[in-house]
Amino acid sequence: MQTPTRYVDVAVIGAGTAGQVAFKKVLKNHENTVIINNGFWTTTCATVGCMPSKLLIAAAHRASYAMHSEEFGVSGDIQIDGKAVMARVQRERDRFTSFITQQVERWDDNKTIDGIAKLVGKDENGHILISVNEELISAKKLIIATGSTPFVPDEWKNLGERVLTSDTVFELTDLPKTLAVIGTGAIGLELAQAMAKLGVTVKLFNRQAKVGGISDEALNAIAIDVLANNPNTPTLELLLNVKIDGLTLSEDGEQISVDYQDLQGSKQRFSADRVLLAIGRKTHLASLGVQSIDVEIDERGNPKNVNPKTGQVGDSNVYIIGDANGILPLMHVASDEGYNAGSVVCGDGNSDLVFQRVPMAITFTEPNICQVGENLPTLNAMQDKGELQFVTGRVNFSNQGRSRVMGVNMGQMHIYAHKDNGKILGASMIAPDGEYLTHLLALAIDNGLTAKKMLEMPFYHPTIVEALRTCLRDVERQLHIEFIPNEKLTP
Repeated sequence: MQTPTRYVDVAVIGAGTAGQVAFKKVLKNHENTVIINNGFWTTTCATVGCMPSKLLIAAAHRASYAMHSEEFGVSGDIQIDGKAVMARVQRERDRFTSFITQQVERWDDNKTIDGIAKLVGKDENGHILISVNEELISAKKLIIATGSTPFVPDEWKNLGERVLTSDTVFELTDLPKTLAVIGTGAIGLELAQAMAKLGVTVKLFNRQAKVGGISDEALNAIAIDVLANNPNTPTLELLLNVKIDGLTLSEDGEQISVDYQDLQGSKQRFSADRVLLAIGRKTHLASLGVQSIDVEIDERGNPKNVNPKTGQVGDSNVYIIGDANGILPLMHVASDEGYNAGSVVCGDGNSDLVFQRVPMAITFTEPNICQVGENLPTLNAMQDKGELQFVTGRVNFSNQGRSRVMGVNMGQMHIYAHKDNGKILGASMIAPDGEYLTHLLALAIDNGLTAKKMLEMPFYHPTIVEALRTCLRDVERQLHIEFIPNEKLTP
């Protein structure tokens, strides 16, 4: 076996959100630490994820408000400059990433390694061997934060730039005239709707009648109706329960066609300027060589036997965090996992430092699709086992005061509460300003608040938060709890 050229206490592979947080935490206790990265030394969120997508969504909102305000007595000719839209997305994206890059540049050059890491086994002491550039590094402990990349089927990889992913869509210099989007998860929904608001003709495909990862079937049906019939996106067509037969590039290379079967099994074709694939992401663990250090991965490339709080694989000295573990690919989750893994590696694994926040996910469509706390299938399973009973409070936004004033009166919210004590357990919604309602509910769940206790807080009139009050009142009605007097008097 080749002799290592360098010995370290901790090696971190990957410099995204999870890796950077873990590296900074570990450095407080272990000076002999390195971080290895290939590609950009910034985060997925800032570069190809949440920030550029929100920049595009912001432009889409401005356009939509201007183009679809007839009900307010406001109309006029609107011109959308696609090149200017994408230029701002890229300009502001680069500004965000520059802040992270500046931080990285302040790190010790001796602790940062730019190159492709490969795990090649363990030495006689059981330490992990990492091959990178011309070095062989022996690490007592290893934190893997290599992220994930959009999944592209092998048969579609040779179709060139007409096929987009979330990694490439923000490099467009102009908006397409027509776009096919495959996949109705958060990425597919957000980008499809944003493009449609900017005047792009969009067809959104999915093999199932599922949108936004909603696990509450009743709410999923409402969300489908809202997304399919949103008056602000007349150029968006939602095609569910369809089978994609393949993608075909035109002879001149200027168009790409989606061949699919509709609900009746009839063969159809949609030709577009671009196709955006949003059909999931895959980890890099297999190519990294985790098998050589006794880390098992499943058929999807995700690691087995991972602690969801710390990322630790079994009782080993290997920690897999962020998107790399395939648990919940969200920026705030990656940050928490990086902190927790770093804390354990530093020997600070007590309950005060290792934590897990209330689960929360937000899809930035209009209206927002949000889930917080326990989901409905989990609660149903617990109820079936006799572990608890729960009730579901409901409120529809079609006639909610403030949302109707603003012309965004679409969607519904469900709050799940413990039947015995009224504690808030979770919620799902497709709701205007749902991102803020979700944070309020996360705070309530984290603090063990009951519906009754939440109703004691002030609800300013007229706000969309009043819909939360209505939903909580529905919970209390089912729990046979009388409203407090002041609440009775409030419309």
